[in-house]
Amino acid sequence: MKLLHTSDWHLGRSFHGVGTLDAQRRFADQLLATVADNGVDVVLLAGDVYDRALPGVDVVNLFDDILARLGAAGVPIVITSGNHDSATRLGFGGRVMERAGVHLRTRVADLATPVVFPARDGGDVAVYGIPYLEPRLVADQLGVEEASHFTVTEAAVKAIQADLATRPDGTAGVVLAHTFASGGITSASERDLAIGGVGAVPLDLFDGFTYTALGHLHGRQRLSESVRYSGSPLPYSFSEAAHSKGAWLVEIGPDGLAGVEKVDWPAERGLSVLRGTLEDLLADPRHHDAETHYCQITLTDGERPANAMERLRTRFPDTLVLMFEPEGAGAEGPRTYSERVAGAVDELDLCAGFLEHVRQRAADDDERHVLREALAAVRAQEAAL
Repeated sequence: MKLLHTSDWHLGRSFHGVGTLDAQRRFADQLLATVADNGVDVVLLAGDVYDRALPGVDVVNLFDDILARLGAAGVPIVITSGNHDSATRLGFGGRVMERAGVHLRTRVADLATPVVFPARDGGDVAVYGIPYLEPRLVADQLGVEEASHFTVTEAAVKAIQADLATRPDGTAGVVLAHTFASGGITSASERDLAIGGVGAVPLDLFDGFTYTALGHLHGRQRLSESVRYSGSPLPYSFSEAAHSKGAWLVEIGPDGLAGVEKVDWPAERGLSVLRGTLEDLLADPRHHDAETHYCQITLTDGERPANAMERLRTRFPDTLVLMFEPEGAGAEGPRTYSERVAGAVDELDLCAGFLEHVRQRAADDDERHVLREALAAVRAQEAAL
C-alpha cells in the first residue's frame, strides 16, 4: 500500500502581504498529479489544513475542490487538525464525509479509532490520527493529572497502542500527529506550541508504529526511518528559502515499512535572502536569479540610504522585506535615542535626532529646512494664541 504523507497546507495564508491562493491551487495540481503518477492509495494530512480557525470562503472552496478531485480519483484521505485549525469546524460532517473517503480525526474521542485499509497483499493498515492536543483542554479527557504536551501525547499514544494490540497479527500501525517531536528543526513560519521548548515530545514515544506522519514543522525532515515531518508544500517564511518542498511517499509491505522516498513540488517563484550594501546589491551579477524571486534584503550601509526600497525594486521588483543592519558601526553598537539627542541645542536638533532614530539616517539639508519651517509655523501659531 502506498501512502502520501503531507501536512501544513495552511490554505489561505499570505506571504508577507502577498496572497498565496494561486500558488496553493498549483500545489493542488501537483498533489493530484503525484497521486495519479505513483498509484497512491491513501493521502495523509497531518494537521494545519487551514491557516486560521475561520478561513475565507474562497479558501474553503479550494479545500472542497481538492477533496472532490481526490474522491473522483477514488483515493481516500485521512486528516487530523492542527494548532491553526478549528478542530470543531474542520470536523463538522465528519461521519457523513467518511462514506466519501474523507476521514477526519479532530476529536480526542476518535484518536484511538483507526481508519482500516486492507492492503493489496493481505493484512490491514490501521491509520490513527492524533489532532493537535492543547494540554489544558484535553488533560481530563485523556485521564492526565499534570497537563503538558508530553503527558497528553503519551496518553494518546498509549490509547492507540492498546487498540492496535487488539488488531489481527500483521496489522501495520500508522499514526498521524500534529506536534513538535524532539530533534525537529524549526523555521520562522510555525507558531510555537509552547514557550522555551517544553512543548517537544520525545521521539521514542512513537516506537513500535510502522510509520509516524508528523505535522507542524515546515521543513521536510527525517527524524528516524519511520518518523518524519513532510513539511509544508509551500514556503511560508524566508527562513524556508533553502527548503526542498514536497511530501513523503510511504510504502507499506507485508513485513512493515517497505520504503520511503521524497516527492518534490517545486515552487513557481523562488525565494532569495540577500545581504550587502545598496550599491553592491544593485550591481552584483551573482544576484541575477533573485530578480525574479521574492526577496528579503538586509542593507549593511553605514547609514540608511534614501529611497532604499524604491531603488532596490528597480532590480528586485518583488522585494517584500527590507532590514537595515549597518556594519562597522563600532563595538559600542548603534546609539540610543537618548544618546542621539543628548547634545541637542534647540528644537530643530531634537526633531532631527528623532528622525535619525526612527529611520536610522540623519536628516539632510532639505529635510532640516522642512523641519525648520514647521517649527517656525508652530511658534507663530503659539504666539497668536
